[in-house]
Amino acid sequence: MDSVLYAEKQKQKSEEHEALCHHCGSCCGVVDGDLCLNLVKSADNKYFCKDYANRSNQQQKTVSGKNFSCVPIRDYLRYNPPYANCGYIGRAK
Repeated sequence: MDSVLYAEKQKQKSEEHEALCHHCGSCCGVVDGDLCLNLVKSADNKYFCKDYANRSNQQQKTVSGKNFSCVPIRDYLRYNPPYANCGYIGRAK
C-alpha cells in the first residue's frame, strides 16, 4: 500500500475512534479530581480540551501541578480501563 493511502487510512481510523468519545472528561482527570489544566466544561456539561490540536506536542499539567504527556486515547486505554458509560468500552484496540 502506498504511504499516502496508508496515512489517509490511519487518519480516518483515528477520526472514527475519536468520534466515540462522550466528552465526559474521565480520561482527563474528572473522576480522580486532578484535571488537566486544558480541560474546559461547556454549558451542556461536556468536557473539551482547549488546546486539543497541540495536546501531544507539549508537556501538560494538572490542577495539582503534576506534569504529564498527553497520549492518544487508544494508547491511554491500553493501560487504563475505560470508565463506566465510556464510548470506548470494548474498542480500545
